[in-house]
Amino acid sequence: MARPTILDRFRPVGAPGPSGPVGVPSADDEGSAAELLPVFEALKPDVEAARQLLEAAGEQARTILSDARRQADADVAQARMDSGAVRARAAEQVSQAAAVRDQERLDQARQRAASISAGAAGRVTQLAAGIAASVVQDYLGPDTAPREGS
Repeated sequence: MARPTILDRFRPVGAPGPSGPVGVPSADDEGSAAELLPVFEALKPDVEAARQLLEAAGEQARTILSDARRQADADVAQARMDSGAVRARAAEQVSQAAAVRDQERLDQARQRAASISAGAAGRVTQLAAGIAASVVQDYLGPDTAPREGS
């Protein structure tokens, strides 16, 4: 006898025309579980293989995550060790730049002081002559003042 299929569960329906019997499931002593049992049995190896693949993938993911965390911790530790040297280098560069700026400003200030000093030297002579003439005028009178060009 042939194995029953899902199609065997229904009675044939009559041809078009006057109403006839309606298709209803026939009485089945074994039920649908017995009908699907061979399908589930056939799928068991595939289900087991999928479970094993899932477990292997989970283990691989845990390993990758653990390695990534370890590498990240190592990178952070290295960065912390390097940060002191980087900060020292940056501070040295800032200090050198400030020293160069300070030296440039000092040189500019010295040049201005020399310029002012040179200009003042000529004025001091003129100012001293003017003061001397003024004093002489005050004490001796206006007729005794030295004349320009004399």
